[in-house]
Amino acid sequence: MPITKGFRALVDEAMAQVKTYSVAEVKAKLADPKVQLVDIRDVRELADGTVVGSYHAPRGMLEFWVDPASPYHKPLFADEGKEFILFCGAGWRSALATKTLQDMGMTNVAHLDGGYTEWARQGGPTETLEQRKARKA
Repeated sequence: MPITKGFRALVDEAMAQVKTYSVAEVKAKLADPKVQLVDIRDVRELADGTVVGSYHAPRGMLEFWVDPASPYHKPLFADEGKEFILFCGAGWRSALATKTLQDMGMTNVAHLDGGYTEWARQGGPTETLEQRKARKA
């Protein structure tokens, strides 16, 4: 069966419909308690580090964690006073995920252009999982 719409077309459509922030714009929002960064990468990708203060919500569980009717719901996502800024490795998955959350009814969601790769390249604050655990201890 041939693919009639490739990933690039899906990503381009999503990008046209979601709010996208640059690294500089997200850096400026880091201290805002009403902003929550959400790392949607696979757990194996976290070995490279993550954005300081981000919340890990794997892409495969995101819709379930967001929906209050789901047995997997995470209360964090019910906070309508927060803006959730999603990121992945390069910004493709987060664009698709942001579009999906908008389709579910969320209006307080955006994504990081270029993802974690661009964040790290531009010197955004990062931490390893070990550093995060030590900070919380």
